[in-house]
Parts: sequence; C-alpha cells; structure tokens
Amino acid sequence: MNNFDIFADSAANLTDGMVAESGVKIIPFHYIVNGEEKLCYHEGRPFGEVAKEFYTELASGADIKTSLVCEQQFIEALTPSLEEGKDVLLVTITEALSGTFSQATKAAETLSGKYPDRKIIVFDSANASLGEGYLAYKAAKLRADGASLDECVRWLEENKYLMNAYVTVNDLKYLRKGGRVSTVAAVAGAILNIKPMLKADGASPAMLTVYAKERGRRKSIDALLRAYTEFASHEIESTVCITHGDCEEEAKALAEEFKKLGASDVFIEYYDLCTGAHVGPGTIAVFFFGKDRRTPQEVAAHKKRLLFLRKKQTP
Repeated sequence: MNNFDIFADSAANLTDGMVAESGVKIIPFHYIVNGEEKLCYHEGRPFGEVAKEFYTELASGADIKTSLVCEQQFIEALTPSLEEGKDVLLVTITEALSGTFSQATKAAETLSGKYPDRKIIVFDSANASLGEGYLAYKAAKLRADGASLDECVRWLEENKYLMNAYVTVNDLKYLRKGGRVSTVAAVAGAILNIKPMLKADGASPAMLTVYAKERGRRKSIDALLRAYTEFASHEIESTVCITHGDCEEEAKALAEEFKKLGASDVFIEYYDLCTGAHVGPGTIAVFFFGKDRRTPQEVAAHKKRLLFLRKKQTP
C-alpha cells in the first residue's frame, strides 16, 4: 500500500528532527561562494552549522550564487529507490522560483523509460522553505498512517494553497542584487528604513509577491503576527513554522507570540540557503495552514485539475 519513498529538494528547509522522524530524503541544492562550490544540505551534519556558516559569509559581503538541482542529480538520487522496487514522490520548490521542478520532471521522464513498472510523481509544492517542507512532512505522516501514494498526492493538491507564507526582509540590497527591486528603490528603502513584506500568492506557478511595506523592524514583525491572526485556520492543525536568516533570538521571541495566539506547536529553523541568498540575513518567514491563497477563478481552475487527476488515477 505505502511502498514508496518521499523526496524533497533542500529548499524544503526541514529541520533535522523532521527529517529523522519523517524519513523524507533530501536532495541538496548547491551554492558557490568566492568560486568554491558547496552543498546547501549535508546528510548527517546539523543544518544549523551549515546555515550559520552560509549567513556569516553572506553578511561579510561574499559573492554567493546558488545552483538548482539538475536532472542528473535527481536521477542519481531516485534510482536506488526504484531499484528496490519502490515508487517515488518528489516534492519541489514552486516552479516560479526555480528551474528545479523542470529538471525533476525531465529526470522522472528519463527514469520512467527505464523503470516502466514504477510510479514517479513530481509535485510542485506551490511553496518554498518550510512551506514546501511542511507539506512533504505531512505527506510522510500520512504514509506512516497507511496512505497510498495517490492518496498523499491528492491531499497535497487539495491543501498546498492553504499553506500560507509571510516573509519580512531586513535589507533590500539582496532583493536588489537578484533583480527583485530596483537600485533606486533599495537605496530609498534603506534611507527610510522600509521593510518589504512578501507572501506566497495563489498563482500557478506560485510566486512570492510584495503585499505591504512596513517602516522599521518591530512593525514588520508585528505584521507577521497580524497575518496569522487574520488568515490562520486551525481546521487542519495549528502548527506554525518559522525560518530565519541568522536572527534566532528574534525567531524564538516571535514563536512565543504565536503560542499566545493559539499555535499548538512552533518549529524554528534557519532559512534555507538556496532562496536565503536572495533575501539575506535578518529575514524572518512564517508558515501556517490558513485561508485559501487563491482567487475564486484560481480555485475553479484548480478543481478542474484535481478532477482530471482523479480520473487519471482511477483504474
């Protein structure tokens, strides 16, 4: 029934404890710092150590570039599971933020030709960081409870746009470097102490979009709490995930505020490295199940897709 492995790229940002508990297999992104290539995730090494080193380098002005997970890397990662006779569910960062989904899809097509009796599903999470990761974690929990591969995929499709993500960026220069804001806007923002607020939208593929601007750090953090108050729903569960760009004490203080607002559990981790390079040190992101991120038109289109998938999976 549940003879399948679950994989995620390292942008999923799972804590070490989540990886150990869930059995989700992580395929790492790479980054290049001052000409040296490094992994964004090392199996067996605490992620906090890797992330601390990364954000220290980033804050010091090191030239850092990130690299997507390529087709061959996916092929090498998935092949052992397929050789063991297992099916595969691969959860990726939203296609709008990375070419990783495309590379994963190509790998699945190649592997399907070699292993025609195996099912390989590549799932665009419509999220990033622990928004992506917590969905993969929940799928693994469903698998542990006996859910089939198709049942896990249906649950993911039904709930991925209920995963809300809100982000505050501390320094606009990293968004400017990545082309997300202009130089003029970045300089003006720095002078005025403007903190852009980002959120995951309801588009397909899903994007991170600017939805507000706050003046000052305290107001931007308060905006994260307001987003939770306005948009959180406890119908699925009341867990909150927080990721941070090397500002752990602020993240811990924020976690206590979420608990006062009804969060049952709060997970805290360094912000993943592949997207962390584009938002920079001091970034804080929060993830929780809540109101649907999509417009009514987007919901209708998604329902048609779900109906198509169910018909496709019916024997």
